[in-house]
Amino acid sequence: MILYPAIDLLGGKAVRLRKGKRDDVTVYGDPVEMAKKLRDEGAEWLHLVDLEAAFDGETTALPLIGRIVSAFAGPVELGGGIRTPEAVRVRFDAGVTCCILGTAAYEHPEMVGEACEAWPGRIAVGIDAKNGLVALRGWVETANMSAVDLALKMRSLGVTRVIYTDVSRDGMMQGPNIAATRDLVERTGMAVTGSGGVSCLRDLTDLKDAGCAGAILGKAMYEKAFTLPEALAAVKEDT
Repeated sequence: MILYPAIDLLGGKAVRLRKGKRDDVTVYGDPVEMAKKLRDEGAEWLHLVDLEAAFDGETTALPLIGRIVSAFAGPVELGGGIRTPEAVRVRFDAGVTCCILGTAAYEHPEMVGEACEAWPGRIAVGIDAKNGLVALRGWVETANMSAVDLALKMRSLGVTRVIYTDVSRDGMMQGPNIAATRDLVERTGMAVTGSGGVSCLRDLTDLKDAGCAGAILGKAMYEKAFTLPEALAAVKEDT
């Protein structure tokens, strides 16, 4: 299982939100230095979220993202406000390895299919859910579609990997929604990266046991519930 330490960007800083709320934010520092440190600690991948773009649909963070990519010196995936082919292209031009489509996957599924064709193997879909329903636009809206149904639709368009987040758990350190994550894995057969609410090493091994191909590390790592090396060792030992 691949672990993806996360850096959420807002106002040029590395931050974490509680339940995705823009006004409930904790600032953790310089994202460039953080990216370098994570790579030094053994991170294979880096997971970036451009919160400004997620909320507003526009970004001013591309120069910063380029510096983060250079500092990490490894594969970087990026999500947040990527809703057009041009938005995908400029992020790849900034050095990003994989783009994560969220709101666009629900509102413009044809664009997802086009992106998968244009950039094979470099498109993932982020499926965020509130009470099992798809959450949109930085989690401020909810669609009348289940997370499983959206994943199945994305699979039909050529998507092979989804990042699944239970919004109610994100940033709360109360444990991920293992049952919903396992259900998504079993009903779609896709590579699922679990996200939201990881609080301890046991949560990571539970996600692995649920069939996840990966897991996002966020607040628990920043709040020193465990270190990245400890997390890497835990999922390796559990093999």
